Amino acid sequence: MHRSEADVFNDLTDLTAKPGYAHALAGICYRDNLVCFQGEYKPSDIEHLFERKRLNRNEITTVLGLMSRQPLDLTEVDEATLRGYVSRTDELMSELHEAMTGLMVGELMPQARQGMPMSDFWTGAMMREPIFYGTESAYSFQYRDFFAEKHAHDDDWLVQVMGFSSEQALRVARAMCSLMDTRATNGAQISGRAKVGELPAASALALYEFTAHEIAARSSQELPVVEAVFKALTFSGDNGQFNGVGDFNQVAATPLMPTGRDSVLLFSHYAIYEALYESPFFWMHQDKAYRQRASDNRGAFTEQFSRRRLTAVFGKANVHTNVKLYEGKRIVAEADVLVIFGDRLIIVQAKAKKLTLAARKGSDGQIKADFAAAIQKAYDQGSDCATAILSGKCRLENDRGQSVVIPETVKEIYPFCVVSDHYPALAFQVSQYLKYSADETVRPPFVMDVFLLDVLAEMLDTPLRFLSYVRMRLESAQKLMMGHELTALAYHLRCNLFLDEQYNIVMLEDSIAADLDTAMTVRREGLPGERVPPGILTKMKGTYYERLIEQIERRPDPAILELGFTLLSMSGESCNTVHRAIDGLTKMGKMDGKRHDFVLGMTKPGTGICFHFNPMPSDAAVGALELHCAKRKYAQRTANWFGVSVGLQGEIQFGITLDFPWEQSREMDDLTKEMRQPSSLGSAMKMVERALVPKRHGRNDQCPCGSGSKYKRCCL
Repeated sequence: MHRSEADVFNDLTDLTAKPGYAHALAGICYRDNLVCFQGEYKPSDIEHLFERKRLNRNEITTVLGLMSRQPLDLTEVDEATLRGYVSRTDELMSELHEAMTGLMVGELMPQARQGMPMSDFWTGAMMREPIFYGTESAYSFQYRDFFAEKHAHDDDWLVQVMGFSSEQALRVARAMCSLMDTRATNGAQISGRAKVGELPAASALALYEFTAHEIAARSSQELPVVEAVFKALTFSGDNGQFNGVGDFNQVAATPLMPTGRDSVLLFSHYAIYEALYESPFFWMHQDKAYRQRASDNRGAFTEQFSRRRLTAVFGKANVHTNVKLYEGKRIVAEADVLVIFGDRLIIVQAKAKKLTLAARKGSDGQIKADFAAAIQKAYDQGSDCATAILSGKCRLENDRGQSVVIPETVKEIYPFCVVSDHYPALAFQVSQYLKYSADETVRPPFVMDVFLLDVLAEMLDTPLRFLSYVRMRLESAQKLMMGHELTALAYHLRCNLFLDEQYNIVMLEDSIAADLDTAMTVRREGLPGERVPPGILTKMKGTYYERLIEQIERRPDPAILELGFTLLSMSGESCNTVHRAIDGLTKMGKMDGKRHDFVLGMTKPGTGICFHFNPMPSDAAVGALELHCAKRKYAQRTANWFGVSVGLQGEIQFGITLDFPWEQSREMDDLTKEMRQPSSLGSAMKMVERALVPKRHGRNDQCPCGSGSKYKRCCL
């Protein structure tokens, strides 16, 4: 029988009040937050961060919040006492998780026995566990890097009321984190090598203690500025209102703990960067005269951030902001950001709503109200835009009054809902609460925060790869179970997210994200290491397959865009086959100057590709490829088929997409009655390779290099 949360909280409160407990908390932060590496930063260096026994950020903040309910006691304690405190903390935090899980299961079982739909299971109380134990939404360096951008327009208010600008606050925080790192590195060098994931041999409190004078010197800021930042972020009071998970924990907003000896304690980078990113909302909310301006600035940040990151992927000409849709003179809808790539559209609706304290405590009505104000409203607005666009009755104008031209035929529309702040268990709440409709054109919504959008744009930095992932992620939405969206992205980068229909549910462990976490840290922190996770972005580098993808992206022609998505959904074996096929076709073409074909059938159910080599593109070649594709499509009874013609260097000359349901036809029966079944991949590749065996050439034969000259006048 599990003990109640209240009982566990009481024991934790007693434990954190013991003399010198702060040293135990410092040891826990050293064990669970410190990453030590030599040479290049590698995924193996962060393996311990995914261990189940590790306390996550919310758990450490909870312990710190309970410790802050009484005066800070910095009494030195011996190693045995220190380890006893840590061991007991681990036991109680494990009990707390069991209590929350037990409550959730206890609520779930009676409803399951009654045969209630899954959508009715997750009441507010049951959402507390995924909200509290959900994976961190952002990297610490994202909070750091986005802070100044988010609050730059509030600088006048910050300087006047708080005594510092956003840039000054950031310099102070950077100096504290840099000093923490330097101390940890020096300590590791003195002891030989840090034992990652283990407790330090002595108190680690000195790593986390800072004075205003040393930070002023390190940050090159005036002492009054540093003191003003310290004042804004230093805990004061008794945190007496913090009596359970979901209660307001003041140390989350003010992570600096006063020591009483002209210094403060800061236990992690994450704590101060997150507080800087989120706390100004509460500071400015208290100023009634500035409250609306602050809200407007937050909304503008979300829109402009979305525009900036999507522009990095799709190019400035394809990304439009504040697009109004008019019927006559009446505005019927508005898109915060609109992306147009070929015949595909992304409609972004941005929101800056937070999850309220009542929702975090498990108020079912408040969770749903918060969700409706942020996510549901954003989706509904995006849906209105999609409907208006597809009606064909609207004209579109961007924020500069310029006309935005929509393609005559829109193949797919992707609604994006983007929020600016950490929204706990976002993917899970979306699966339970979001009401939406979707069809072949308007796809299901993709809900994300700015942090996920940033990583998507960073790692999938070309239009085809970005949209391909979005398609696969939405198609797999009902099959994937994971703690965070970054885990799904990391899995995709490793081996492609295209999931075979034989799988009903795929569960992804957070540790899958180690390669992605490492690559993002290398990029944003400037560390030595691999900038690209091994997998789909690295395996085919330098191949004809990769060159084919790049060419499709440079010319978003609807006739070949769908082919690009099909290529990106292939297995590694099929990708290699495409490379070998194009390589073989071009070599044979250079040898004899003739047209050659290769058929790759059933790359996924109902799909195939014909590759043609043509020395020179022509109307006759287009007709021949189209007829070939039509016959293959009919013979294989598929819904769609692709054709691509390549030239001497493997360049795309033209492409064809046939996309319509299969129907029996007497004419096509006659055309295909003597058509042979396509060879297996193995047999086809052997035929290509045999054709490439070097042959003897006569002096007057055409030169095998493909120049068109006689052999005697060229390579002989």
